[in-house]
Amino acid sequence: MNTILTVIAVLAGVAVLWLVFTYNRLVTLRFRAKEAISDIDVQLKRRYDLIPNLVEAVKGYMAHEKGVLENVTAARAKVASGGDALARSHDENVLSSTLKTLFAVAENYPDLKANANFLDLQRELADTENKIQASRRFYNTTVRDLNTKIEIFPVNLVVGTFGFSRMDFFEAEDEEKEPVQVRF
Repeated sequence: MNTILTVIAVLAGVAVLWLVFTYNRLVTLRFRAKEAISDIDVQLKRRYDLIPNLVEAVKGYMAHEKGVLENVTAARAKVASGGDALARSHDENVLSSTLKTLFAVAENYPDLKANANFLDLQRELADTENKIQASRRFYNTTVRDLNTKIEIFPVNLVVGTFGFSRMDFFEAEDEEKEPVQVRF
């Protein structure tokens, strides 16, 4: 009789330890995903703050390219409307597209291309874009790990009890997957 009670107690202890470990792992993954979305927001804010300086640096050189500058400014304002990085992804993609157009148009202005301030801003923006992409990849990796953990047996039997659910991946908009069209 003591042996049976000991076996039951050991099995119950193992089950409780497994539940604690599983819960803690899911919590860790969920917080990593939240951290990753926050990292995306930090980089997007950095890009957002660089844009007015870039527009000011370009204004004097591109007086007759007013439409390009207005598009960049309008896209920046739309991004400022709020929400998290996933909710704003379409607006962020439009802003990226307008910035690519701005840099393509800037190629027609040799004096602007040689301007140290413009070159510094362009490098900063390129660096920021790279960091945004890295943050998005980190987010998707973390979400993949969380979603995989949630779907794997036997964890999938208890995730509902803990209140965990799948998270959405960050996906590029259809427009962002196509090459940028520059028209003069």
